[in-house]
Order: sequence, then C-alpha cells, then structure tokens
Amino acid sequence: MRVLLKASMDTEKANEAIRNGTLGKLMQETMEQIKPEAAYFTTDHGRRTAFIVFDLEDPSKLPVISEPFFLNLNGELTYSPVMDMADVQKGLSELGR
Repeated sequence: MRVLLKASMDTEKANEAIRNGTLGKLMQETMEQIKPEAAYFTTDHGRRTAFIVFDLEDPSKLPVISEPFFLNLNGELTYSPVMDMADVQKGLSELGR
C-alpha cells in the first residue's frame, strides 16, 4: 500500500543530531530501507519535517521505520494511505457497479 509518512522533528533534538552528524545518517538509512517514490523536506508549524511517499508492503515494518524518529528526534509521525491518479481513476470506475 502506498503511504505518506509525515515526520516532524523536535527542533532541539534535530539540532543536536545535525551537530553530531547523526541526522544525515538517519535520513540516509531510512531512504535506503523504504526506497521512497518521493521524499520532500521542509518546515511545518516551525519544525523540520519530511514528507515521504513509499510502498508499505508489510505493516510489521512500521516500528522499524518509526522508532529511529521517535528515539533520536522526538519525532511526531503520521502515516496516511495515498493514491496516485491511476488509483483514483480505478477507484472511481468501480463506483456504481
């Protein structure tokens, strides 16, 4: 299932991770692990935030993906199922059958 992970990081914890060099490593390891379709980095409500779209093949992987953000960055995470245009068109074509 395609999901959008929104990972907002605590500013102080992220500052510390930048200073000690672990933020880049954590993000690189995450990208290698989940192989995202897209990943964007910005701010949201004044916090460093990553928006990452990837295929979640097995829900049991959620702790493996989530815990580094929780443990190292005091992260706030949300996972949302998302569709691309082909998915929307397929779903709409099945309405009213």
